[in-house]
Amino acid sequence: MHPIEERKTPGHIWMAGVLSLLWNCLGAFNYVMAQTRNPAAMEGLTPAQIAYFDSFPIWSEAAWALGVWGAMATSLLILMRNRHAVTAAIVSLVGLAGTSLYQFSHPMPPPVPAATQYIMVPVWIIAIGLLAYTLTQRRKGVLR
Repeated sequence: MHPIEERKTPGHIWMAGVLSLLWNCLGAFNYVMAQTRNPAAMEGLTPAQIAYFDSFPIWSEAAWALGVWGAMATSLLILMRNRHAVTAAIVSLVGLAGTSLYQFSHPMPPPVPAATQYIMVPVWIIAIGLLAYTLTQRRKGVLR
């Protein structure tokens, strides 16, 4: 019998996990500030834009929560080298799809901040990239 060897965690796991965690913390912070209607987060929004956030149907709120917390779970599970990072990445993408569907069918009233108009592009790119990364690392046996 051979003794069980613990494989050293590859550096790219730490890099992907920490960088994605930092990125996803921004999304989680934004989510919490919007959900709690934090005055600092709402500052600069028009009454129509605040009403827009207040009018989200429950399914879009649920999709937003799945997207944000699924992404956070993905990052943490990558750092733990857990194969369920793939599942969390899929949950995150499902939530992102629901959020995007609502935002595109019910756009924010003007004036829309410039960053808000384009933020979904990197969010989608990173979310798809994390799914591809977790699938690859699971197939290679790095995520167990």
